[in-house]
Parts: sequence; structure tokens; C-alpha cells
Amino acid sequence: MRIVVEEWERVLAYRDGRFTEVLAPGRHRRPRRRQRYVRVAVRPRLLVVPGQEVLTADGLTVRVSLFATCATTDPRRWHEAVQDADAFVYAALQVALREAVAGRTLDELLTDRESLPSAVREPVAARAAAVGVTVADVAVRDVMVPAELRRAAAEVATARAQGLAALERARSEVAATRALANAARMVAEQPALLQLRTLQAVEAGGATVVLTTAPGQTTSGAPIS
Repeated sequence: MRIVVEEWERVLAYRDGRFTEVLAPGRHRRPRRRQRYVRVAVRPRLLVVPGQEVLTADGLTVRVSLFATCATTDPRRWHEAVQDADAFVYAALQVALREAVAGRTLDELLTDRESLPSAVREPVAARAAAVGVTVADVAVRDVMVPAELRRAAAEVATARAQGLAALERARSEVAATRALANAARMVAEQPALLQLRTLQAVEAGGATVVLTTAPGQTTSGAPIS
């Protein structure tokens, strides 16, 4: 019989139930009697793990979904090791995802989301290789936090911003008070500074300065603007 193998597949040949060879892409002629041929696709494919509800290390529930790109690199092992190799890899992804999320708090999961795919891929890669599959890439699609946790996080962020604003106002008030205290001390130690400040105000304009005599003398003064 004539067998045509496409570029994206391999064909396993069995004689009387025993494996004999792997047919590469191209045209082949093989006997039909007592032979069985199994086609195995080796092109990359996508395994999608939908949202899984998982408890984080701090006891909060999140829904995480991911997808993995994999391909069959050992057709014989893929066919013979387990009944459904892709289902086996899919289950390994689910378990690895739960273990990776359970080892992180919610804050760690959200702030260091980039490390989650590698934490999932490493344990899955060894299990997938055992069934002839190579996991090329794992990516986290969604990390869904319950609505009540999102509201709580928003309230915490608002409270933090308000606290920072109040702290900045308090610092400004303390700085202004300290500046006034320093100025008063300098004037008390150097009275001439007050006269210099008065002259500066006269030169700058826009101010009214009243000059008075010492106590017991006739007051003489004039508004200067």
C-alpha cells in the first residue's frame, strides 16, 4: 500500500501489534497485511486552561487562566505512554498552576505576575516529556480578583494617598513654623535686621510703613507707599 506522510505529521508502523518504525514526511510503500499505521500530528498546538479558582497563601480566592504552547516531539511515546497525552499535559498544567498560586500571597501574585508562567512551566515540562510532549511556552491570560477585594484594595489606596497628603501638609506647617521661630530669634538677637527688612519692604513698594519715635517723644511719622 502507498502511504503519504505530510510534513506536519509522523506515521507509526506496527506489525502484529509490535512497533517497527516511524515514517517520515514523504511517500512510502508498505505492505498492508498484518500492519497497522497510526498518524500523529507534531505541529505546535495550544492548550488553554480556563479560569481556575485557587486559594492564595493568605487564604484569598482568585481565578487564574493560562495557555500553553506545546508540540509532540516523540510520536511513539506520545501514542504509547498514556491513553490521551494532551489530557495528561492539561491536568499537569492545572496542578502546577494551583501549586504556584497557593505558594504566593495575593500581593505577590499581582506584583510579580511575570514569574508565574515559569513557576508553572518547570514542573510541567518534565511530566510532559514523559509522554513525548515539549512545552514551549506558558503564559498567564487573566488573574481575576473578586469584586469585594477590588473595592477593598481601592479603599486602601485612597486611604494611603490621603495619609500621604496629610503628612505632607503637616511637614509644610512644621517647616513654616520653624522658619518663623528662626526669624523671631534672629530679630531678637539682631534688632537691626528688622530695620533692614523694613527698608526692603519700602523699596519693594506696595506696603505702608509707619515710623514712630521712642516713648516719651513726640510722634512723627508719615505713610510711605
